[in-house]
Amino acid sequence: MLSMNLLPPSPVTVFKKNPLHASLLDSKIGSRTHLFRIQDNPLGSLAKPLFQISKSSSNFGLISKNPFGFSCKSEPRVVKAASDTPSESSPDGEVIKVEKTNQKLKLALVFGFWYFQNIVFNIYNKKVLNVFPFPWLLASFQLFCGSVFMLILWGTKIQSCPKISKSFIVALLGPALFHTIGHISACVSFSKVAVSFTHVIKSAEPVFTVLFSAILGDTYPLPVWLSILPIVFGCSLAAVTEVSFNLGGLWGAMISNVGFVLRNIYSKRSLQDFKEVDGLNLYGWITILSMCYLFPVAIFVEGSQWVGGYHKAIEAVGTPSTLYLWVMLSGLFYHLYNQSSYQALDDISPLTFSVGNTMKRVVVIIATVLVFRNPVRPLNALGSAIAIFGTFLYSQATSKKAPEVEGKSE
Repeated sequence: MLSMNLLPPSPVTVFKKNPLHASLLDSKIGSRTHLFRIQDNPLGSLAKPLFQISKSSSNFGLISKNPFGFSCKSEPRVVKAASDTPSESSPDGEVIKVEKTNQKLKLALVFGFWYFQNIVFNIYNKKVLNVFPFPWLLASFQLFCGSVFMLILWGTKIQSCPKISKSFIVALLGPALFHTIGHISACVSFSKVAVSFTHVIKSAEPVFTVLFSAILGDTYPLPVWLSILPIVFGCSLAAVTEVSFNLGGLWGAMISNVGFVLRNIYSKRSLQDFKEVDGLNLYGWITILSMCYLFPVAIFVEGSQWVGGYHKAIEAVGTPSTLYLWVMLSGLFYHLYNQSSYQALDDISPLTFSVGNTMKRVVVIIATVLVFRNPVRPLNALGSAIAIFGTFLYSQATSKKAPEVEGKSE
């Protein structure tokens, strides 16, 4: 918002209706008093004066830096209207209200798309695994979809492709490996237990973040350590009361937490020299490398069972096109919800993102329980609620630590 260095001596009249344009200033900018004329139409009719402001002849503007003498930074001085019109009804007030409304609408859209895409992925991912229980192949296909999607974005110039060097690829090898471990472990968990149970266990990710970061030398205040206690207790209560409990599913979710935490920690340490690469491009290259890691291992682990499993899946579903549609939706929305999360992190603060991510798990758990009609015991629901609440407390506690972390990094 434009502002001027203003002192009381002489008046300058400003007129209502249209915003003040610097191009309409009087050519005699060095004179004592000027009349700013705002044109409402091509004939240049004048609007009715609304209020007056004053200026100093010596400090009206730095012409050498800005030809119109305006500063792009708002000044602490307040210009008071001479008329009875309240300041809230001024054009500036209206612009601020519109901007706040637009920000709220944008935030709602970002979270709306993020939640919707996550729900669709979890539903169709589980649908496929129910009839085709081969998570290694499905996880590989989902990474393949993400790789193709990013190549299309880069090829069509919708997303600018980063400059790739050997050092960049080498720096990505570690994060991509841990991303692969996190993704395939989650898929294995989804194939063995209810989606809701996997998400409850995955809400314990902050516990591993604090533990591994502490081992590597980071320090956390007492509120952060206290916030992980309800997470541990809630996950434990949910696990012992889970109807679909399976040890493989539990370990899959836990290993997934470890994988994603190590990916985040390793990324911060190995990618310090590549800050010019934005989040979406970084995720795109991690996806491509993860696919290269995972697919050969998938062939070794379960490749011999794919043909027989495919025929059984077709018999269970009824038509091949239905199975293909489910697989395509799981792959497409896996990439889209991750892309939305990166875009959301660019548009909002880390604290808002953390709270939104916590609520995302609540929405996904409720949606999948309703869709798949999973039985939920009261103690299981209580444990899930405690664990989710613990992640919320963790996000609040770490937000207070954030300035200290930033200060140390500088």
